[in-house]
Amino acid sequence: MQWDWEFTAEILPKMLWATVNTLMAAGIGYVIAAVIGLLFALAQRTPFRSLTFIVREVVEFIRSTPLILQIFFVYYVGPEYGLWLSPWVAGMIAIGLHYAAYLSEVYRGGIESIPKGQWEACTAINLTMAQSYRRIILPQAIPPSIAGMGNYLVSIFKDTPMLSVIGVEELMQAANAVGGQNYRYLEPYTIVGVIFLIISLTAASAIRGFEGWIRRKLGME
Repeated sequence: MQWDWEFTAEILPKMLWATVNTLMAAGIGYVIAAVIGLLFALAQRTPFRSLTFIVREVVEFIRSTPLILQIFFVYYVGPEYGLWLSPWVAGMIAIGLHYAAYLSEVYRGGIESIPKGQWEACTAINLTMAQSYRRIILPQAIPPSIAGMGNYLVSIFKDTPMLSVIGVEELMQAANAVGGQNYRYLEPYTIVGVIFLIISLTAASAIRGFEGWIRRKLGME
């Protein structure tokens, strides 16, 4: 089978439209992961040992099971408990929770890098725990965590094809549909690979630039 440029031009608009859905899925999933991941990290540092234990076990369970299983579980098992979700919502929840577990470890590393003296200073000036995190700890913990957070953003982009198993109209599902309709898979799959390569390289470059800007802003370079 030889490359067909005419067929490529014909399917390219559909593939680009599917790319928009992929970017939306990755972006929404990452926002969910970033927020819940921070909550997971903070919950593991509370004085309530039972809560810490439960959250830690939940994080380990999520990290130890494959994303595709979690996608199937949310979409197909959820209805048995009254949780009826569209493919998009189920996919966003699954991918968000999955990467929240990983980002919680990134946050935890950044928080634990804060010198003990910073915590003592917060206590000395009578800051509450919430004020300490918001004003002192997190502003110092987040910048060193940017590189790790960025790596997981790229990983989310590369894992969005798994959402096609429940019918989310992202890039890989579009390629499968085009290939099945035309019995040609070379062009759509190649386009998918090129698009993912461009997205990954662009995101990685943007993350490095943002990290450098943050370091210069904080006088770390």
